[in-house]
Amino acid sequence: MNQKKPKRRQPNKAAGRRQNPNQPRPVRESTAGGVVWRKVDGQFQILMIQDRQGRWTIPKGHVEPGESLEQTALREIGEETGLHALKLGDKLSKIHFFYRKEAKLISMTTHVYLVESTDAGEAVVPEDSPGIIDAKWFGASDAIRLVEYRDTERLFRMALTRLQGRGRRSYGRARQRRRRAIMQATSNS
Repeated sequence: MNQKKPKRRQPNKAAGRRQNPNQPRPVRESTAGGVVWRKVDGQFQILMIQDRQGRWTIPKGHVEPGESLEQTALREIGEETGLHALKLGDKLSKIHFFYRKEAKLISMTTHVYLVESTDAGEAVVPEDSPGIIDAKWFGASDAIRLVEYRDTERLFRMALTRLQGRGRRSYGRARQRRRRAIMQATSNS
């Protein structure tokens, strides 16, 4: 009749601690950017930049002092692509990754927004910098095929799902709030 009590699991005391206490902590950095889109002849296009490794990705850059994430996203897109007729949409997600720079370990968080290019005639002019090789518009399926970073591909798919109205939230939270307010006002009348 004496049943044994299940053993309690001991918490992992090393969880959340660095393996080597002499190892320096990573330097935290934040960047912001966007999945920039437009619709041409009923088809979605995504703007991509080609980075110094020759990989196609999204425009993004470091947050400057006193600047919000949203301001950074729009500024960096403008600097890297030459586009300035932009409409900031919902925040899509964050990407976290580590890299080494000058013997320092960097913990990077990139905040990514859905951004609409509102002037179809505005020319894309890639930034003249060593970090950017090119910037171009691609059809949605080509963009997904060309992207080499898995997190960026996930963001493209998330953006397209929202733009096509199949996601949890469609493009534009403000529009949804206005609709709810109108619905509530008419139901209270």
